[in-house]
Amino acid sequence: MRERRGDRQVERVVVLALDGVYPFELGIPSRIFGAADGRYEVLTCSVDGEPVRSNADFTIGVQHGPEILATADTVVVASVGVAYIPEELPAEVVAALGRIRPDARIVSICTAAFVLAAAGLLDGRRATTHWHVTDLFRRRYPQVELDPDVLFVHDGRVLTSAGAASGVDVCLHIVRTDHGSELANAVARRCVVPPFRDGGQAQYIEQPVPESGAASTAATRAWALERLDEPLALTDLAAHARMSLRTFARRFNDEVGLSPGRWLIQQRVGRARHLLESSDLPVDRIAVEVGFATGASLRQHLHAAIGVSPQAYRRTFQAAEVR
Repeated sequence: MRERRGDRQVERVVVLALDGVYPFELGIPSRIFGAADGRYEVLTCSVDGEPVRSNADFTIGVQHGPEILATADTVVVASVGVAYIPEELPAEVVAALGRIRPDARIVSICTAAFVLAAAGLLDGRRATTHWHVTDLFRRRYPQVELDPDVLFVHDGRVLTSAGAASGVDVCLHIVRTDHGSELANAVARRCVVPPFRDGGQAQYIEQPVPESGAASTAATRAWALERLDEPLALTDLAAHARMSLRTFARRFNDEVGLSPGRWLIQQRVGRARHLLESSDLPVDRIAVEVGFATGASLRQHLHAAIGVSPQAYRRTFQAAEVR
């Protein structure tokens, strides 16, 4: 239920806490949206207004019952311990979810995708959940197009995310979608978290830390970010890191979870989005600034990443600024 406060619209985010909720994930929406310069109001509820058992050794009191869900512009369902994942939703959970407005945005963090799927909210949609429970999810909900290898999925009005930290990623993605990268980056700085991890990034990286004594690719990534407008080849990156092509590519993927080429595209798309939001530069000029050579190439990569053209993205951001 958006309301105008002063010169801006404030979106209401309601977080639903179920029995077995993970305390960390429950707090993510309040922490991220609460740092967005008053753009969001975050409220927390349970299915009956009573305290809920957490997945830790304490219960959590909430201030609201399920009726508050009917006023939400965005509903976030926080993850629960695997032992609490229901095969069939309890009647009170079904009733609570039934209060959500048809036009409201719905977000699941981690195992809460099971709740949305059990309610039929993911039927025919692409979705994700924690990699550890993907086999169970597929057995229960074959009607859902599960992608177990990504951090989050944005499918229309429904967003699903993977493990704990990806709850931060999907909330930052929402801030970025609603208000642009400048505010999302400011929120990330305030919360001391990475400002942008693309939804398509791998969930699980086998070797997130380089082997003892091994050189890292971090310095080369920083070097590349300062030269996105240049035609950077894998040979250039490997030479800067003073590694062979094979060693560099393997170590890069171990540390980042992406190939160097895919990572470069991701960074260029992110830079292009920032320029579309913060400048009046023509699309062709932005393409050159971020290393995509032509406007056609930028259009192709932006559409592949977020499903819209540069012009449509710029219009969406400008509309968000007006709200």
